[in-house]
Amino acid sequence: MKKNVLIIGAGGVAQVVAHKCAQHNDVLGDIHIASRTAEKCQKIIDSIHEKKNLKNAGVLEGHALDATDIDATVALIKKTGCEIVINVGSAFINMPVMSACIKAGVAYLDTAIHEEQDKICETPPWYANYEWKRREECEKAGITAILGVGFDPGVVNAYAKLAVEDYFDKIDSIDIIDINAGSHGKYFATNFDPEINFREFTGTVYSWQNNAWQENKMFEVKKIWDMPVVGESQTFMTGHDEVHSLSQNLDVPNVRFWMGFGDHYVNVFTVLNNIGLLSEKPVTTAEGLEVVPLKVVKACLPDPSSLAPDYTGKTCIGDLVKGSKDGKETEVLIYNVADHKDAYEEVGSQGISYTAGVPPVAAAMLIATGEWDVKKMANVEELPSKPFLNLLNGMGLPTRIKDANGDRALDFA
Repeated sequence: MKKNVLIIGAGGVAQVVAHKCAQHNDVLGDIHIASRTAEKCQKIIDSIHEKKNLKNAGVLEGHALDATDIDATVALIKKTGCEIVINVGSAFINMPVMSACIKAGVAYLDTAIHEEQDKICETPPWYANYEWKRREECEKAGITAILGVGFDPGVVNAYAKLAVEDYFDKIDSIDIIDINAGSHGKYFATNFDPEINFREFTGTVYSWQNNAWQENKMFEVKKIWDMPVVGESQTFMTGHDEVHSLSQNLDVPNVRFWMGFGDHYVNVFTVLNNIGLLSEKPVTTAEGLEVVPLKVVKACLPDPSSLAPDYTGKTCIGDLVKGSKDGKETEVLIYNVADHKDAYEEVGSQGISYTAGVPPVAAAMLIATGEWDVKKMANVEELPSKPFLNLLNGMGLPTRIKDANGDRALDFA
């Protein structure tokens, strides 16, 4: 039984993680939040008390931390007695935080793949560039490291595993579809860190098709999907983390990721990209200042967490899986619908942060109770799906299925 959680990061997703950990501190124990800015941690703590989301009286503390400093992170882990670290900071700090967890002998979770500041869309599969190189190190040390346990990646990986376990003898394709049909009322904004958001879309779009990597450009491959609740939505095939693990861990010849984009987003993105403002490479201004254009754009856009109060509408994210069962062709959609307003009322965040922040808390609970404390590195599809999805059903992210038998909730109890 592992206890006490250290949350690294203090953005919109971290706020959800902290609220959900507080709601389940009977299982998780003490809750600590660490960020470069202690004031951000305190703001989250204040919001937890305001929403009365601390289930039992207990420790809820914030700390200033430079998470790139491995020794400082180890020291904080030991000082707080935390046995589970949930890393929801920038994707640039994954490796140093993982190093600290291995050194301190505690469990590690993250929600997105590691990135280096000066590199975009490295050679696929992306996990092989950094995380998977440390598999042996984690197993030798007996460290549980769960990779990409947000929603996508994360829950959608569990949906794929569920399809393998219960609904198919053979799977031909998995199409992961992410639709945000909400509105934040701003001229232009991203739903999570603008820097990470844009980096996803300025490089090569890698998909797994016919058991091989296929390369496309962003906004090159378009498809209209008709999804539950949100209806018909325009999407584009996009490179994404889960394609890079599902393609290697499941025997499926086709794995693709589709994200919904309106024409306005596409137009603004295209202009910014074409004039070089989304570049991660430094440029020098006429005044002799060296700046990174992408960081300047990030500084000019709204903080994603600031979108929450006025966000309305719903999200729909799921896996459309095709294959065969008992010799018959089969098609199944496993999905979730979340509401921006409901997320704000419960934890003070918008729906995108909510869908990303709830799953790592469910995973932490499974580590705490031992079901996912595998003492090695694993992607979500390598773990039992039903305990995870069962917890999510009761934590605000219920799973539904649409197939030949209709559209219904899935109960794993």
